[in-house]
Amino acid sequence: MHLVRFQLPGQPPQAGVRTGDTVAPVRGVTGMAELLRLGVEELRAAVAKLGDEVPLAGVRLLPPLDGYGEVWCAGVTYERSRGARMEESTEQSVYDRVYSAPRPELFPKAPAWRVVTDGDPIGIRADSGHDVPEPELAIVANSRGEIVGFTVCNDVSSRSIEGENPLYIPQAKVFAGGCALAAGIRPVWEVADPKDLTIDLVIRRGDAEVFTGTTSTKNLVRELQDLIDVLFVPNEFPDGVILATGTGIVPELDFALQQGDVVEIAISEIGTLTNTVAVGREPFAFLAAETLEETR
Repeated sequence: MHLVRFQLPGQPPQAGVRTGDTVAPVRGVTGMAELLRLGVEELRAAVAKLGDEVPLAGVRLLPPLDGYGEVWCAGVTYERSRGARMEESTEQSVYDRVYSAPRPELFPKAPAWRVVTDGDPIGIRADSGHDVPEPELAIVANSRGEIVGFTVCNDVSSRSIEGENPLYIPQAKVFAGGCALAAGIRPVWEVADPKDLTIDLVIRRGDAEVFTGTTSTKNLVRELQDLIDVLFVPNEFPDGVILATGTGIVPELDFALQQGDVVEIAISEIGTLTNTVAVGREPFAFLAAETLEETR
């Protein structure tokens, strides 16, 4: 099963459970933030109390984060990522050192309202010129810093901007459409070993596959709970947080995303994420518009 946010026509978003081709609301719960305030066992009990099922075809699936939820990312957690960052950067030693340093690289990616999901466009900056997807296993943690589930993240990044100067990482990482999450969260109690999952990436341009790549979370140099623990030392996340754990798939330097490319990510046991590339901020004006509408 997957924990989801969904919306029926003419109704506000709500939290639910997707099983196969149906979705059922969680009784007594209004949103994902409410679930992510619960302890693991409390959450497990809550999602066992479901309302009437509705066909998946009749609902709109939303990004699995709301309220004051945030998405953060960890960087340089795979050897391939370290090599790629060093290859593109004018300051190679920065990435070499952080790969094995006691303190991981962590940075904020997006608040809940800026996240897109499966079927939405993803963005690349109009002033970049060299952008790539970064397929990542994402940890879902509750407000107490407990891991409650996992999802799929595309941490879209500008290689040209980050490569010019590591101090430009916020600009290389945070922009319209730069953060996509799969529509569902696979509960932690249904994942036997999150450090033994296959991650596949396919990029299509028209009828052609222009890039494919595969890795495994076995290659993660960091422990998942360690990443969450470091994130929670200085921060409160009252509505939970999603932390993408870094990428082990990075295209060669001669590859860059183009408008219209279709990016497909699949993580075994967790889910899939498919998005089409758009350029600039205009295609993502709907995110702010929907957020304003919800607050009225």
